[in-house]
Amino acid sequence: MKTKLLAAFAAASVLALTGCSGGDEVGDVSLGMFTLKDIKINTFQDPKVPGVTCHVASIEANLSLADPSDSSVSCRQTGEITPEMIATIDRTKSGEVVFTKSKSILLKTMKIRRIYDAETQTLLYISYSTKETTGSFKHSLSTIPLWGTAAWENRPPVPAKSM
Repeated sequence: MKTKLLAAFAAASVLALTGCSGGDEVGDVSLGMFTLKDIKINTFQDPKVPGVTCHVASIEANLSLADPSDSSVSCRQTGEITPEMIATIDRTKSGEVVFTKSKSILLKTMKIRRIYDAETQTLLYISYSTKETTGSFKHSLSTIPLWGTAAWENRPPVPAKSM
């Protein structure tokens, strides 16, 4: 009975992994025949700020229960960004998740989170994994300043902070 239950869980997990990729795959680069790992590149538009398109690169290990936590994100303005769009986003320091991709059958997930830096009027997109790897957390950051968009607010310059 335990064997059948374990087999059913494994099959359901594989189906869940393939169905939860998030975004559209636009690239697939092999890291070599003997590594059995590929770099997958996904693209997505920010759901609340559709004038932003992000590309996410992450490693997938085809015959492993968990993919490496390495990932990178690069986001660019590809359309209009309006004050109305910025008004709908989460403005807390933790921001909100805009992209999720399963990285293992053991609940490891790669996420992209949008954070708004109101002081510099910049959108920040950070890629990270929900599990610790090799003593450090792997992450990547991309920023989009609102300068030159309809969402930019003219206000007095912000004095520089000393570190």
